Amino acid sequence: MFPHRKFKIADHELGLKFVDGRFADVLPAGEHREFDPLRRVTVETVNLRDVFFRHPQIDVLAKAFRNRGALAHVFDLADFQRAFVFVDGRFERMLGPGTHMLWVALRNVRVEFADMREAVFASAELPRVVQSGGFEDFATVLDLADTQRALVWVNGRFLKALKPGLFLLWKGLQDVRVEVLDATGVKLTHRQLPAIVNSPGAHGVLQLLVVEPGQVGLWFQDGTFTAELKPDVHAFWTGVGRSTFKLAELREQAMDVAGQEIMTRDHVTLRLNATLAFRVADALRSVSAVNDANAALYREAQLALRAVIGGRELDALLTEKDAVAAELQAIVAGKAAAMGLEVISLGIRDIILPGEMRELLNKVTEARKAAEASLITRREETAAARMQANTARILEGNPVLMKLRELEVLEKVAGKTNLKVVLGEQGGLTEKVMKLL
Repeated sequence: MFPHRKFKIADHELGLKFVDGRFADVLPAGEHREFDPLRRVTVETVNLRDVFFRHPQIDVLAKAFRNRGALAHVFDLADFQRAFVFVDGRFERMLGPGTHMLWVALRNVRVEFADMREAVFASAELPRVVQSGGFEDFATVLDLADTQRALVWVNGRFLKALKPGLFLLWKGLQDVRVEVLDATGVKLTHRQLPAIVNSPGAHGVLQLLVVEPGQVGLWFQDGTFTAELKPDVHAFWTGVGRSTFKLAELREQAMDVAGQEIMTRDHVTLRLNATLAFRVADALRSVSAVNDANAALYREAQLALRAVIGGRELDALLTEKDAVAAELQAIVAGKAAAMGLEVISLGIRDIILPGEMRELLNKVTEARKAAEASLITRREETAAARMQANTARILEGNPVLMKLRELEVLEKVAGKTNLKVVLGEQGGLTEKVMKLL
């Protein structure tokens, strides 16, 4: 009996050396001479062209080959994991839980892993995987057409929305429910819409539009107006035509038309500030008649101010503010109506004159007030003289009233000078008092 044994390993093979049934070494391609007088050594040849490898001692062999990535791909799958193996670009098989070792030295091997806890599996290679069949026991195949979308619910809670494509829905681990919906209507109406739109799983599949109270939403599909949207959260499927949305503010809005430098008809340059209140009366017209209704209204207000102010002299402007505001509002309201807007009010807030003009107006105002004061004084003096003349005529024609009047005067004089007056029969009272004084 010879103490040495020879083993020949072909170029496409690998030798697994076992001593007393336990794995000992890896023998590469070539001729090998082993000292084995007791016949304890056995060598198993492995065909590296066969990617999938199974062995009773797979756990031991997997440890030996984990760091030999050029020869083998070793991995472990848990109960909730699956692996799809592609060899030379073709799908070969799906692997379940356990330890797996794939020979990769001579073949192009790619492994795609799937976690069944995620409920939905999608892959670019899934069409080839599904064609092989055999998934009925652990997965449901979901194939969505271009006009379809799906809502996936897991254990009664919304998980995600699905676009057109091919998907695997894993069975067993969770209660998975799928709603397949027709997306040709574009707008999604669902009794559990709040849960759907608030989930990150709807991103990219649903486009959301939030219409706040006091607003109205305008929905255009492929460039054509489709509907007005009331205050709420609205959801629309993506990838179904071209959906665009615009919001219109229905509440009253204020606009300041400030710092407008305008020359009056009498060539006085002044700065004017106006305020404009308006609201949207026709939402569709406000977004379709002009690109920016607010900017267009501001421009029309500017033009109206220049036309009205430039056609008046300064004095007329200062004395006819209300008439000017009414004319401005009438002009701007007509322009605004064509844009779907309603002008509620338009008024001139400030008129700022140049410094020299302010001084002249102040002098004019001061002179006017002084003249008014002088006129009032003369009127009062005239009235007083007229009253005295009337009193004199009355006293002249009534001697008794004259006597009473004299007594009143004497009483006042006596009270001030501490005089005692004795009245006789001859001579008038007035004459006697004058003599005493």
